[in-house]
Amino acid sequence: MKTATAPLAHEVPPAADDVVAELQEIYIEKGTPMFMRTVLALFSGGFATFALLYCVQPMMPLLSHEYGINAAQSSLILSVATGMLAIGLLITGPISDRVGRKPVMVAALFAAALCTMASAMMPSWHGVLIMRALIGLSLSGLAAVAMTYLSEEIHPQHIGLAMGLYIGGNAIGGMSGRLITGVLIDFVSWHTAMLVIGGLAMIAAAVFWKILPESRNFRSRSLHPRSLLDGFTMHFRDAGLPLLFLEAFVLMGAFVTLFNYIGYRLLAAPYNLDQVFVGLLSVVYLSGIYSSAKIGSLADQLGRRKVLWATIALMFAGLALTMFTPLLLVIVGMLIFTFGFFAAHSVASSWIGRRAIKAKGQASSLYLFSYYAGSSIAGTAGGVFWHLGGWNGIGLFIGTLLLVALLIALKLAKLPPLGGVKA
Repeated sequence: MKTATAPLAHEVPPAADDVVAELQEIYIEKGTPMFMRTVLALFSGGFATFALLYCVQPMMPLLSHEYGINAAQSSLILSVATGMLAIGLLITGPISDRVGRKPVMVAALFAAALCTMASAMMPSWHGVLIMRALIGLSLSGLAAVAMTYLSEEIHPQHIGLAMGLYIGGNAIGGMSGRLITGVLIDFVSWHTAMLVIGGLAMIAAAVFWKILPESRNFRSRSLHPRSLLDGFTMHFRDAGLPLLFLEAFVLMGAFVTLFNYIGYRLLAAPYNLDQVFVGLLSVVYLSGIYSSAKIGSLADQLGRRKVLWATIALMFAGLALTMFTPLLLVIVGMLIFTFGFFAAHSVASSWIGRRAIKAKGQASSLYLFSYYAGSSIAGTAGGVFWHLGGWNGIGLFIGTLLLVALLIALKLAKLPPLGGVKA
């Protein structure tokens, strides 16, 4: 049975608002104009977040040359942002539980866009890293809250689809950020490329602000330390949530490691590709755009426990293909790996909203803290394996992470459904 459509504001006396809210939650239904506005806004927010975070990846070989640093040091331009983002998630998620979802997300997007444009004007490597840290801290305000907003406002039957579309925005943002900078830096300075990305993010932030519906199921929670501690304790006592947090760490760590160092491999012998071509390889993200929505919807139908392990197996297959020398096999491997990653992330992230009964903002924050901590720690640690063993070292490192991810998925599949509801 579908949830009743929300009454218009002028049809319900203001004094009755709290009564209505207590009687039932008013969900956004698939196929309605409000559903389209919501997914378009979150798509724009996801686009901006990933474009701002990952636009620097194609620049890493160039930065190594310009600043005289090695691959692991160059990876700090990404790792410092994702590391600060992870830390910020523990702060902005609880803040959104108190002050509301939309205000936090809007402020986050505008601040990150401004910091990106400021980073283009920094005169030193350390100045660039400081601005990248501020970008990550700013983006935590959207990353921590978007999943919670969707789990609160979208009808439970359609959360997988909505989450998949949001993650599709992430995929397009990651692709566009890499593609735009990867191509531009062959013609203009990386400073100009960063200004372009910052300007596009500013437009995305404005779209997000104008069209995202206000929260209707948000309930303000206390910021008292005891209340926050109780929320975190409750999540770690759950049988499934800690496993999902760890899953986020290893999946994102594997994904970022591959894309951090594939450029170094393809720019060197025997490929000797130019920067434009390496940047254009970001189109493999198109497979993630499709898989996040398609597999997210499939998980709504079949259950997440039946889908998650299969998406990780796809990542394994993609990684295996990149270990061969022929360029075509490497590209196909990147395509399959990306398809599997975004599908897995879509399934795991929508599972959080199903298992977290209370303090959902904190649950999302913990998931994403693990997600971006994986990006920061594994992304830089992969540089050690690159220097020690080249792409074979990278393959060993990523393969180990994926093995852990698969074991976690199989463990999750054995858990009983929460409250008798299909997971």
